[in-house]
Amino acid sequence: MSQFTHLDDQGAARMVDIGSKVVTERIAAAAARVSMQNETLTLLQSEANPKGDVLAVARVAGIQAAKKCADLIPLCHPLMLSSVTVDFEVDHTTACINIMATCKVSGKTGVEMEALTAASVAALTIYDMCKAIDKGMQIDAVRLLSKDGGKSGSWQREQGAG
Repeated sequence: MSQFTHLDDQGAARMVDIGSKVVTERIAAAAARVSMQNETLTLLQSEANPKGDVLAVARVAGIQAAKKCADLIPLCHPLMLSSVTVDFEVDHTTACINIMATCKVSGKTGVEMEALTAASVAALTIYDMCKAIDKGMQIDAVRLLSKDGGKSGSWQREQGAG
């Protein structure tokens, strides 16, 4: 039998049966980073981008992405999210924007994929809105930071591990 929960005994993909699981409060946080030229970061912060307020649009895009996760990731369960937040930290020292997305639900399965999707789509939106002035931007460090709830309990990424 496979250790991967999304594979059956024959190795075929399947949606995990969560019918008998207990409803618990679950929360997950994920992050991503967009690196860019200093000039791009300055323009973005001055809200002088011709496409508008980049971070406001990226925040809404991340929230929408979390809500649509089951439509994007084939074996994800559709969840009735109770909260989604997308926050940004501008780092002028490294010319990057750090993105953190947090998702909450009272449900039978976790929200790690929703948080990862929110952070990723927020990063992609920043790229899309700034690509006309900086095609060399880089999206990286997409990672789960923490999760809590459910049978497996809590997990926290070690400090300095990404």
